[in-house]
Amino acid sequence: MERKQHGLDYTLLFLVFLLMCISLLAIYSGAGQYFNEDPTYFVVRQVIWYGIGAIIIAGVMLVDFDHFKFLTIPFYGFGMIMLLAVEFFGTERNGAQRWIFGIQPSEFMKIFLILALAHLLYRLTSERNDFSVKADLILLGKVLAVGLPPFLLILKQPDLGTALVIAAVIATMVLMSGIRWRILFTLAGLGVGFLAVMVYLHQAHFEFFSEYLIEPHQLARIYGWLMPDDDTSGIGYQLNQAILGIGSGQLFGSGFMEGLQTQSDVIPEIHTDFIFTVIGEEFGFLGAMVLLIVYFLLFYRMIMIALTCNNLFGTYLVSGVIGLLVFQVFQNIAMTIGLMPITGLALPFISYGGSALLTNMLAVGIVLNVHYRTREYMFKSKEAYS
Repeated sequence: MERKQHGLDYTLLFLVFLLMCISLLAIYSGAGQYFNEDPTYFVVRQVIWYGIGAIIIAGVMLVDFDHFKFLTIPFYGFGMIMLLAVEFFGTERNGAQRWIFGIQPSEFMKIFLILALAHLLYRLTSERNDFSVKADLILLGKVLAVGLPPFLLILKQPDLGTALVIAAVIATMVLMSGIRWRILFTLAGLGVGFLAVMVYLHQAHFEFFSEYLIEPHQLARIYGWLMPDDDTSGIGYQLNQAILGIGSGQLFGSGFMEGLQTQSDVIPEIHTDFIFTVIGEEFGFLGAMVLLIVYFLLFYRMIMIALTCNNLFGTYLVSGVIGLLVFQVFQNIAMTIGLMPITGLALPFISYGGSALLTNMLAVGIVLNVHYRTREYMFKSKEAYS
């Protein structure tokens, strides 16, 4: 017997609203330095992007998420075509060829990949009867066959940050697929071994390593991460200034619009990639904790939606979105405080920007859609989970 649908998740919407408020405060403080004649320049545009994002959420809600299965192949194919077009006809900015027609296809490929992998896993696991090692390896191979092409194309642009996000989505979906742990541990061991080989090549065959395996700006970022104090006016400048700003915030912060590092225009991209510096400096440890708590509640709510969804396709969709957002939050904050290399990833829902924010709002729309159309059954059957 079927009961009523869950309805709209106002808790999730409220948490996104809180993130929007934090974003507008941080952007107003961090970006006013660039447009002194109009300190609201970036804030107004961020509000516009949020408005467009709300329209996207409404549009996604109009279609039952179960119908997304029929769109996965067209969307994935379109995303791959766009990535190939970037490879041959894209616009180069700051040493990277990531744009075409003014948009960054790799941002939207994140969502297209989640849809494609969710549909693939749904088809492979909903009626799965063979749980042998061979079946697990075949499943893993099919997931990698879908996930690796966009990963490699994005890595070649080069866009290490987005490529790592794609890798995080793939890893999340593999984890959710039910593949046995010894295979996952083997994959983790291979990853560690790959890093060990890269370190060896760097030390023993640097010319080959620097010419064929890594871009110069990527190597500079790694040096700036591992040895930021060796060149405080060069490759380590941005990280050193960010850490100095966050550290000076201490417990309560220096106050809104009172951050020395934030207001003195010494940190590049402070309203985009390094916006966490504004929060850490002007609102202190307590302000940063408030932001992290909001993120935690957002992810917790998404996890509960994934767990209560009785449709495997919906569960995989929400899981992919969780992997997408969690990694971006971790990477952005970690790079700001020196725990990870600088990759240029935006802080979800906080950093100023169009493509990244719209992608995240689209992801939230998918989660809301899954929750809205999840039905409860008084007498559950196998069909209820298909």
